[in-house]
Amino acid sequence: MKYIKIYFSCLHTAFSRAATYRANFILGNFITLLSNIIFPLVTVLIYANGAKFPDWNMWEVLLIQSVFSMSTGAASMFCGSILWVTMDHIREGSFETVLLKPIPTLFYIVAANFDPESIGLFLGGLVMTVISALKTGVSGAENILSFLLLFLSGLAVISGMYLIMAAISFKWVGNSRIPEIFDSIKSFGKYPLGIFPRSIQVLSSLIVPVAVIGFFPASALLGRPHRTAFISVIPCFLFFAMGIWIYDRMIKMYEGVGG
Repeated sequence: MKYIKIYFSCLHTAFSRAATYRANFILGNFITLLSNIIFPLVTVLIYANGAKFPDWNMWEVLLIQSVFSMSTGAASMFCGSILWVTMDHIREGSFETVLLKPIPTLFYIVAANFDPESIGLFLGGLVMTVISALKTGVSGAENILSFLLLFLSGLAVISGMYLIMAAISFKWVGNSRIPEIFDSIKSFGKYPLGIFPRSIQVLSSLIVPVAVIGFFPASALLGRPHRTAFISVIPCFLFFAMGIWIYDRMIKMYEGVGG
């Protein structure tokens, strides 16, 4: 109960800080949303010109990309700042001030660095998901429950990767290029899995299960889940658990400024 109160106090602080500069908050959300709707627009242009992804109509592909945006926005709100906050503290030699807090270090970093500027991306993805789902005629409680399970799994794998990248920064302070590599791999989840070679399908569904961020939840919502969708839930939560373990381990090994 104590930690719940602390977390909601941190949320209140984050929103109060954002409300202090309302124009910046609104503009930041708008720019974040705008920078992430390029791919859906490209999809519309592809289908408008007569091309298409095999076995997928335009609204089905847009559903995949909308779920992807919603997952990315939700994960960024709650865990997206872990890497940069951790890296900044280590670089500046101020991580000790975090360690002195009378609550678990990882909990404090997550709670104190909620990112309101990702709300626009999440809401934009949510609205587009609802529209795409209505256009494709999604129905059935079983499909919705499957979607929710896979959606949470997508959040788990993104959060796990954020934690692992943040943990690496304890020893490799200048690792700002690693998130770019992960973003490139993560982009495989924006498209139907069947368009990729077999090796990419295995990579994105079982090894680094980024297909769970967009494709698998959308296909489950459509009532045609991929054969490996629910198997991918296991590595997703393994990534999350491993991320927490590695981050906690690196905290215990932390020796001071520069890692």
